[in-house]
Amino acid sequence: MKKFFCVLLSFIVLMSCKTENNLKISSPNKKIEVLVQTKSGAILYSVNFKDSILIKPSNLGLLLKNSKPLNGNFLISDFKITTKNTLWTQVWGENKTIIDNYNQLEVSLQEKVEPFRKMNVIFKVYDDGVGFRYQIPVQKNLDSILISEELTEFNFSKNFEGWFTPANFDSYEQLYQNKPLNEIENANTPITFQSENQVFVSIHEANLTNYADMTLLKNKEKDFSFRSNLVPWPDGVKVKTVTPMVSPWRTVQITDSAEKLVESNLILNLNEPNIIEDTSWIQPMKYIGIWWGMHLGTHTWTLGERHGATTVNTKKYIDFASNNNISGVLVEGWNTGWENWGKKGAFDFVTPYKDFNLNEIAACATSKNIQLIGHVETGGDADFFEENLDKVFMMYHNLGIKTVKTGYAGVIKTKGQFHHGQYMVNHYRKVIEKAAKYQIMINAHEPIKPTGIRRTYPNMMTREGTRGMEWNAWSSGNPPEYYTILPFTRSLAGPLDYTPGTFDILFKNAKNRVKWNDLDEGTSRVNTTLAKQLSLFIILYSPMQMASDLIENYENQPAFKFVKDLAVDWEISKVLNGKIGDYVTIVRKDKNSDNWFLGSCTDENRRELKIDLSFLDSNKKYVAEIFADGENANWKTNPQAIEIYSEEVDSKTVLNLKLAAGGGQAIKFSPIN
Repeated sequence: MKKFFCVLLSFIVLMSCKTENNLKISSPNKKIEVLVQTKSGAILYSVNFKDSILIKPSNLGLLLKNSKPLNGNFLISDFKITTKNTLWTQVWGENKTIIDNYNQLEVSLQEKVEPFRKMNVIFKVYDDGVGFRYQIPVQKNLDSILISEELTEFNFSKNFEGWFTPANFDSYEQLYQNKPLNEIENANTPITFQSENQVFVSIHEANLTNYADMTLLKNKEKDFSFRSNLVPWPDGVKVKTVTPMVSPWRTVQITDSAEKLVESNLILNLNEPNIIEDTSWIQPMKYIGIWWGMHLGTHTWTLGERHGATTVNTKKYIDFASNNNISGVLVEGWNTGWENWGKKGAFDFVTPYKDFNLNEIAACATSKNIQLIGHVETGGDADFFEENLDKVFMMYHNLGIKTVKTGYAGVIKTKGQFHHGQYMVNHYRKVIEKAAKYQIMINAHEPIKPTGIRRTYPNMMTREGTRGMEWNAWSSGNPPEYYTILPFTRSLAGPLDYTPGTFDILFKNAKNRVKWNDLDEGTSRVNTTLAKQLSLFIILYSPMQMASDLIENYENQPAFKFVKDLAVDWEISKVLNGKIGDYVTIVRKDKNSDNWFLGSCTDENRRELKIDLSFLDSNKKYVAEIFADGENANWKTNPQAIEIYSEEVDSKTVLNLKLAAGGGQAIKFSPIN
């Protein structure tokens, strides 16, 4: 009765405003408020947080090619309020269960004059943010839709501090920049902001389906403002579709702490439920692979005396995985075509080099209960891959291979197409859908950014979409602060296949390296300590975690015990502390045991953090296996120094984490029976 009364009260408040074309809806906890209004025919929205203006009235609408714009001549013809408060279970994820609790406002708009076209804007308001999307229903006066611009604005009330990568239609692999909002010209999403009074905001999108990637462009006509800038087709049109049409959700995550921002489930909640009935074949995993040597320049993808993907070498990796609690082995460079890099149709995706026996390797992996991970590098030739999807996935399925890593390095071969345009968004989706039919999981590199599709297609395991580990092999690499920015930016969107775990920090064991990348100035290295590499397995979430180094660098290495013991599927995840660009500590509970795992890291500054262990079961004692920076560890001068020790703890214990400059700490907590 109480819930019904609250909904009825909201309805009455909205009705009282309807004659003024003003509508209002709040989050379940009442801290976030969205106001929708029409002004001179334009449709505007604004957002308040804790009774303060966060986003000032901002335009909504669409510009259409060869048709009048859907903007500037609207009236609110109707509206509808709904509420939802349910709990759903993930197939895999950071948390086993997720609360889906929101209030929804669906605003029906109609033009005041002919042709009286209709458009709806739907708002979902959660305790951790807002999602809104456009919906164009079937109607007489509108069938085919060519969107030339999306007019969505984000007019901030203040000059927030932002962390972002510049907008790029082909790649997300850039270092993050930190600037005041009014100095940011353009940006990829997610882009994250922080105010002086500790309000944290991230703009992104959810359920990117049959639409173009949204980047943000500075709105020079207004202070502290961005407008949507969609990735175009070759002819300049941004989106080509028909009615009925829905856009992706435009998302504004809003919290009063950096920690809560990372814990937000807004993106996932705005996606459709899982549509794969039998998910027993979808399994998170740890994996190793024939990959890092190619980036180092000690091995090659191509056939020759330094070829990495040989039958003999792959069997060594399978044996190592079998002996060290690793589930999967990735093999890159096994198939012909690498010698034709850059040419259209370079790869047929199924023909092995003469020194690699695919059937023998698949049988060997199966006999030792190891999952062989297939690899499809397209070189940007998405069309040719799409034409061969059935052939490729059927081959892998028949070999018992359940996971495939895809790659799209280089320009898209279809003339004028970008990696992030509608054309490629639809391609990436076709790959996921087709893979599901063959019970294959996907790890996508050079991907479209994650927008929560993993909820609907849980075989979409993980993806790259940032500067990953390989940049450390052949460039100046990723700086120490990079890892303290990723959890609050890129990782808000979804799982990240960063591939941590490089132990040979200074490449002392990488003999006879051959330069192959123009960015390699001969000074490359990993810009962390060894303990920090371990911490990243917890901090940078992925259901597929790759221990990226050459296996010889793990042999007889005590620190590798953390990787051997590591879980990859979680029941609970908590962010214990964090400051964007400075430090972060995350703890996760294994879904299949009572063990907890903690990862903490810092930027280039030495730091001490006090960690309250109240997340542990208050009725149990635990052994904490601690992998800490050595006393004199330093990412520049002494990166390998590590201390490994154990101590007894419980939920009342407060640990003092000592993090070296550019360092970190990893801990496994096991109950004492």
